Amino acid sequence: MAGHRGMVGSAIVRELQRLGYSNIVTRTHAQLDLTRQAEVELFFEEEKPEYVFLAAAKVGGIVANQNALADFMYENMVLEMNVIHSAWKNGCKKLEFLGSSCIYPRMAPQPMPESCLLTSELEMTNEAYALAKISGLKYCEYLNRQYGTDYISVMPTNLYGPNDNYHPEHSHVLPAMIRRFHEAKEAGVAEVVCWGDGSPLREFLYVDDLANLCVFLMNNYSGNETVNAGTGKEITIKALAEMVAQIVGYQGVIRWDATRPNGTPRKLLDVSKATRLGWTYTTELEEGIRLAYEDFLHSPTRAER
Repeated sequence: MAGHRGMVGSAIVRELQRLGYSNIVTRTHAQLDLTRQAEVELFFEEEKPEYVFLAAAKVGGIVANQNALADFMYENMVLEMNVIHSAWKNGCKKLEFLGSSCIYPRMAPQPMPESCLLTSELEMTNEAYALAKISGLKYCEYLNRQYGTDYISVMPTNLYGPNDNYHPEHSHVLPAMIRRFHEAKEAGVAEVVCWGDGSPLREFLYVDDLANLCVFLMNNYSGNETVNAGTGKEITIKALAEMVAQIVGYQGVIRWDATRPNGTPRKLLDVSKATRLGWTYTTELEEGIRLAYEDFLHSPTRAER
């Protein structure tokens, strides 16, 4: 399990434990730096894992992506190549690569099918991260075609839930809103300013639902084409902000700064493939945000500035 301390990785570990799996091998970053090829190769030679969930990644929102383009591309590309290559060299039976819906073109058809990958240009605000993720899924595909491996890829929509990153600058939109509205409520701030004009449409998947799909696919799916992971439902950023504010209990004014970037205008995944395979999500957005807010209230990253 690569990335077991992150939001996705920790959710997959919870799901595996819930289903009765006990032989789960993990390492902290201090114990194993996935960007160091020699360390990764030694780990695989010693442990010989049969099944690998590759959920480790350097992630962040619009600000983080724009300010660290080179870092996002390098760290993600190096760590995923190290893990995938070492898995292949050591005879790993199956590997599951976790990507992101940002791999799809900025103006992709909506909802976005898996087949629209690489059909037009990417969204510039997260192009570096997207290119790294595309490289990882393509490497899995090429290993399958050249060597007959059984490596699959899953592309989740926007995720949220337990163990999320609530950093004020480096978090994604939903956890960032949870933090901002909570702090505004606590401080009695009359107005909260959000980026953009609130018009972009986004889809959100509770991370434990993704984990359920990941284990399901590891047991039931093989193929070169990635599998989209989402709800098939979307909401405007404006409506999302209003929902988060209501759940958190913030009663002030929400103002929109249209001089700030909106990002991709719409990002809805076509989840018909996962549905055909027999999977669907279970956590509705409002319920999931309530659970995420409870997690935030106990999160150590609340103290980060």
